[in-house]
Amino acid sequence: MYVADMMTSKPITIHQGKPLRMALEILEKNNFHHLPVMNSEGQLVGILTRRDIRAALKSPFILRETWQNEAAVTQLPVRAIMTPAPIVVEPEADADEAARLMLVNHISCLPVVRSETVVGIITTSDILSAFRRLYLRIRAFEESPLQHD
Repeated sequence: MYVADMMTSKPITIHQGKPLRMALEILEKNNFHHLPVMNSEGQLVGILTRRDIRAALKSPFILRETWQNEAAVTQLPVRAIMTPAPIVVEPEADADEAARLMLVNHISCLPVVRSETVVGIITTSDILSAFRRLYLRIRAFEESPLQHD
């Protein structure tokens, strides 16, 4: 199985100069936890995670009531709190390699890049979903009556 088989294609991204408020709105509206950050040339320059935001807001929670009323959210650009130069993976990489990179680096997503262009994003949820589908297929095969001939 390859990264391309389980990634989310054409992820929503945000420009590094946009305010944190815009990123929060995108994350909330789409129920995302990660947002690739791009520069003006369309190149990946970072990743913004809910963990980055919680650290910037000095809060263990990202409560809508809190960030909607905070001036810093409007003034703070995404580039100020993003994780720069994220670890990336290619769509042709084995899923095992993506999982290894996430485990070794204690991260929960990888932007998927082909020729310096972001083509997707893969998260631990994507890997777990793929694992579950594979597990169910194997289980169904093992329980198949044809298997017991």
